Amino acid sequence: MGSLIAVRSPDRSYSLSVDSRGLSFSRSVNMSSENYDVIIIGGGISGLSAAKLLTESGQKVVVLEARDRVGGRTFTIRNNHVKYVDLGGAYVGPTQNRILRLSKELGLETYKVNEVERLIYYRKGKPYPFKAPFPPMWNPFVYLDYNNLWRTLDNMGKEIPVDAPWTAPHAEEWDKITMKELIDGICWTAVARRFATLFVNINVTSEPHEVSALWFLWYVKQCGGTTRIFSTTNGGQERKFVGGSGQVCEQLMNHLGDCVKLKSPVIRIDQTQDIVTVETLDHDRFKAKYVISAIPPPLTAKIHYEPPLPNLRNQFIQRVPMGCVIKCMVYYRENFWRKKDYCGSMIIEDEESPIELTLDDTKPDGSYPAIMGFILARKARRLVNLTKEARKQKICEIYAKVLGCEEALHPIHYEEKNWCEEQYSGGCYTVYFPPGIMTQYGKILRQPFQRIYFAGTETATQWSGYMEGAVQAGERAAREILHEMGMISKSEIWQPEPPSLDVPALPIKTTFWERNMPSVPGCLKFLGWSTFLTSAAAVGLFAYQKGLLRKN
Repeated sequence: MGSLIAVRSPDRSYSLSVDSRGLSFSRSVNMSSENYDVIIIGGGISGLSAAKLLTESGQKVVVLEARDRVGGRTFTIRNNHVKYVDLGGAYVGPTQNRILRLSKELGLETYKVNEVERLIYYRKGKPYPFKAPFPPMWNPFVYLDYNNLWRTLDNMGKEIPVDAPWTAPHAEEWDKITMKELIDGICWTAVARRFATLFVNINVTSEPHEVSALWFLWYVKQCGGTTRIFSTTNGGQERKFVGGSGQVCEQLMNHLGDCVKLKSPVIRIDQTQDIVTVETLDHDRFKAKYVISAIPPPLTAKIHYEPPLPNLRNQFIQRVPMGCVIKCMVYYRENFWRKKDYCGSMIIEDEESPIELTLDDTKPDGSYPAIMGFILARKARRLVNLTKEARKQKICEIYAKVLGCEEALHPIHYEEKNWCEEQYSGGCYTVYFPPGIMTQYGKILRQPFQRIYFAGTETATQWSGYMEGAVQAGERAAREILHEMGMISKSEIWQPEPPSLDVPALPIKTTFWERNMPSVPGCLKFLGWSTFLTSAAAVGLFAYQKGLLRKN
């Protein structure tokens, strides 16, 4: 006898029916009518880069994206107040050749972030304008310490292989300590220690006491060193995309067509049969020969695996948290800071300030004047429970102090994005490795699990954590599968990228004095306390006369 009453859930995942035998429950499974060569989990830059390369190689792919949009940790919004604005990953620069090549293929243009005027270093309630990658230090004692910090970090990084940091000669030793311990061991002055803390906050959205020294040294090294990673001009923050970085994934989705499925969070991967079955939250099932996971490592713990993940990967994904950041955009009627010969870049060393780093976010044609600021790590956690309006007020107050302009108190619009609340990111910019994790688990970062291959910016060996790293990782995972299919040789998996002709990289130069200047303890040991102060003053005068220092 047929059902007397039948009710199906709105998402068609289950149904209830009543017939002569009583009430019955059944779960509906929507089986995909198509089989694929590769299923890609994650519709960010990494997953879509992999999909592009595979489809161009003749493979049939499907991309399963959990959100109702593509882009992952890039996110461009558009409205009348902002025209467009990047609330996620935004910056590209020299040596980031893969994302520059891909964006050029997609017809996107870049523009330089404004750094024509002076930057500001704000410390102890006083602004110090400057023009250099790093703020200068006038105190000779501090300058020795400060110079030795960057030199030491870069020299330590030279020992670390970008593709296997766990094999570095001092890997075990450096992985056992935090960056706080390393900073305390290098720096003799409170000024240098505070700036080193800010340097960690800005670059990896976490605290020095949270991260492994080995991992952080590797992270800076694979981004080109301390100057390259921190700089705007000739550095990681030199440029943005006209129209926003979200266009990269939007254009890729248009290029790929119907194979990108939105609102499709993956909950299960079954490799127990001859073909892999991937199931989504709505119980749609997709079958393929291979899978690429292109989501942050911690989010892979939300998926049920048959057979279970290997021991080390199962442990690894529980041990690498995401960084913590709120990205904030304040809009004004005019970019008044430029009238004071300020470019909009501020480095703010003040525990009461919500913001530690800003950049000018005015459009390249001068419209929509704005300042972008990051609330980072401990400060993001501290301010996350304030209202949006309260955060805006605090930000405007510190901008007014640093810029010395009452206009900063009167914005005309405000946008922000709290990445800590993103269910399908878990944070930003990237994961960080606490002490002991890199040496114990790092080798499984890119290690396939049967027919599952791993992409995502965290698995990159150049500019990991950036859009560049996402492209490298996605294309590498795609080529691993093409090699497994017998289509390319093993030597073709890791392909070097030609330098961009449109965004040339200038060499990072250091002076003879910067390379050979003694550290504070070196000076003390060589000269002795009695002559140190006189010698330090002479060092400072010499450096100033040679243009190595700039008076604040």
